[in-house]
Amino acid sequence: MAQRNLLLKLSFLGTNYHGFQIQSNALTVQEVFQRALEKTLGGVRPDIKACSRTDAGVHANEFCVSFHTGSDIETKKLRSALNYYLPGDVRVVCVKETGADFHARYDCIAKRYRYLVYNNRVMDPFLEGRAFRVTRRIDETELDRAAQYFVGRHDFLPFSGSKRVKGDTERTVYSFSVARSGDLVTFLVTADGFLYNMARIMVGALLGVAGGSMQAREIPEILTSKRRGKRCCTAPAEGLYLDRVYYEAGGDHVKPR
Repeated sequence: MAQRNLLLKLSFLGTNYHGFQIQSNALTVQEVFQRALEKTLGGVRPDIKACSRTDAGVHANEFCVSFHTGSDIETKKLRSALNYYLPGDVRVVCVKETGADFHARYDCIAKRYRYLVYNNRVMDPFLEGRAFRVTRRIDETELDRAAQYFVGRHDFLPFSGSKRVKGDTERTVYSFSVARSGDLVTFLVTADGFLYNMARIMVGALLGVAGGSMQAREIPEILTSKRRGKRCCTAPAEGLYLDRVYYEAGGDHVKPR
């Protein structure tokens, strides 16, 4: 049979994993996924293309991978078989055939991240490891206004991690909102790409505004300084979710505007 190119959408809880990308000394989502795929395809291990990397403890509501296979297994049967072999905290949501040249990473044109903060002195045990607890009362309206400083085309080097960043560090943030539902405060940011730790550092800056360690007006100053703000902390991994992946071709999502 001719090679097919398949696009799979995964959802996973990252608590028990050291990120997505396979590593030699720690369990990752990619490792358990490839084990399940190998069992499903009778010992064949395709070269999978992932839409992104994730840090240890980060979750995904939607994570996309693609790979070529000569197997003629139906897409629904492939999904069922993979979920049979996968641990319960990693699920394949859907499988579809796509164009021969489609690549889960290089054809991705935008991503949306969700960050959850539980704003209460007592942590909800059902959100342990799935949200970051902040005890001081957050003014979500103030933070929503402050988040608009990030919207647009900027050099986000000051809001990237300590790892060396190669190439262009400019990114376009299409939208950034902060909203509350009860004690749960949700930060939702969509951009054409994210530098290392960029989403978590932007949230950390906004939490700094909430805590009084910095002012909202400092955000545009830091953006133009090309230097990391000393008071911009990196929000913990457990509150972060890769929420949605956008494609113009090969996928079924349109570019966000």
